Amino acid sequence: MVLLRAQTLPERFLIPPFLFFFLMLYPPGKIGSSSSRVAGAAGGCILLRRDALDRIGGLAAIRSEVIDDCALARAVKGSRPEGQRANVWMGLSRKSRSLRAYTNFAEIRYMIARTAFTQLRYSALLLIGTLLGLAITYLAPIGLLFAHDTFTRLLALSTWLLMSLLFLPTVRFYRISTHWAATLPAAAAFYAAATALSAIRYWTNRGAQWKGRSQAPR
Repeated sequence: MVLLRAQTLPERFLIPPFLFFFLMLYPPGKIGSSSSRVAGAAGGCILLRRDALDRIGGLAAIRSEVIDDCALARAVKGSRPEGQRANVWMGLSRKSRSLRAYTNFAEIRYMIARTAFTQLRYSALLLIGTLLGLAITYLAPIGLLFAHDTFTRLLALSTWLLMSLLFLPTVRFYRISTHWAATLPAAAAFYAAATALSAIRYWTNRGAQWKGRSQAPR
């Protein structure tokens, strides 16, 4: 995965959480494991052996996919000959850098909304579960900071501190101020809203267009 930009205010606020959540969905250790079905890739920089591409039938195998990079990795990993290792790897790098800039929050919201509901396989049940999970994990502790019970407030504060510490390595990877680690709940709220918007656009037949592929009902 190329190093994404984290220079503007929207980038510093939302790009490190993007990496944080992405690696939750696609853990590199599971991607590289032949015993795991998880397969992922980052489209900014992919190296692919010609024989692996031929084995899946070429790029035609992913011509209808919205999340084409991860679909490519899934196709390659699923087509490996019996008994062979997965031979799929994804890691982070500072040597390759993304040139794409996000100058405002709307651009990042569109980037998320373009593929979020696709990631959830267009399932209303998965959408509800995801939004509830985000709310309980990241937003509830902030709300409970205002509880009347002292123990509840201390527990909420400890939870916020713990999630900030877990997020801190990602913040430090981008070499930005460590204070950004405390903003993870707010970023989670933004991602939840963008995910809901992705579903609304799909249901209203306004799914995002991406390189000729549509995230919208046929």
